[in-house]
This record gives sequence, structure tokens and C-alpha cells, in this order.
Amino acid sequence: MAALTGLFSAFGLAASAGLNAYIPLLVIALLARFTPWLTLSPPWNTLTHPAVIVALVVLAALEFFADKAPAVNHLNDLLQTFVRPVAGAIAFAAGSGAIGHVHPALALIAGLLVAGSIHTAKSAALRPAVTAATGGLGNIPVSMAEDAVATTVSLVAVLVPLALLLLAALGLGWAVRRARRARNLTS
Repeated sequence: MAALTGLFSAFGLAASAGLNAYIPLLVIALLARFTPWLTLSPPWNTLTHPAVIVALVVLAALEFFADKAPAVNHLNDLLQTFVRPVAGAIAFAAGSGAIGHVHPALALIAGLLVAGSIHTAKSAALRPAVTAATGGLGNIPVSMAEDAVATTVSLVAVLVPLALLLLAALGLGWAVRRARRARNLTS
């Protein structure tokens, strides 16, 4: 059971990194440093070092503001194309209680693919569509929603990883209903 919850946790953290590279890493670092709820094994326990935490706070703040500024947000997404998948790989490997049961290379690849896929969907499809539909005015609320989702999923991934299964099922149900409605509207 611990391996299963560790994998749910790892996938949730990697998915969050696809939206915001630094939020899940900061959640992992703070929970591991200041609570008994998460213990990181080496080398991932380096995330709990005060200098790393300060760096994550600064990087999270920079990404927060860059993602809200018109035009800068698209440049930020371009730069984050390289950062978010790596952050997802680190989050997957660090946050997985099952890392002893999963080869580290496999964990890093899984995190890279999950975060990279989420980031690609966000930066190549969602954000350009929001910009085009709203003349850029919708980017700030969408970015704030992404940050809220990344924070919530990161916390849930660590504190209640099996809840991610429920969230995934609800999200899939929502997507299926939305696709059916869209198909019915075009018929």
C-alpha cells in the first residue's frame, strides 16, 4: 500500500510541476523540513537545506510575477519548457515513498514525461487560446488558477495521495462530459 500511495504522490507532484516548476518543490521542501509528514532520502533531502528553500521561494516568486505579465508570460513559458520537466522529474523522485521499489532512472523519466506533458498542454494549447480569446486579459486569472491548482495538488499529493485518484476520476469525468457536449453542439 505504501508503494501505491508513493506513486500517486509522485505523479501528483510531477503534474503540479507541469503547471508551476517551483511550487511542488517548495511544498516538498517545507513539508520535509518542518513536519513529520514527509521524509526525504538522500540525495533529495538536499531540498530541505535553508539555502535551497530560499532559492525556491525566490524562483517561485519570479515565476509567479513573470507568469502574470502580458508578453512576459509567453517568454516565461518558453524558458519553463526546460525547467518544468526537470522539476517534475525531481518532484517525482523526491516525493515518491516508493523510490526504493522504482528504479531512480524510471522515476526521473516518469516525472519528466508527466510534467512535460502538462506543460506542453498549458503552453502550446491552453495559454495561446486564452490569449487569443481574451486579448490577454484572461491570462492573469488563468495563471492564478494554475498556481492554486499546483499548490492544492502538491499538498494533496503529499498529505492524501489516494485522493489524487478521486481527483483524476473527477477530472476525467468532467473532460468526457465536456467533449460530449461539444460533440452534441456540432451535430
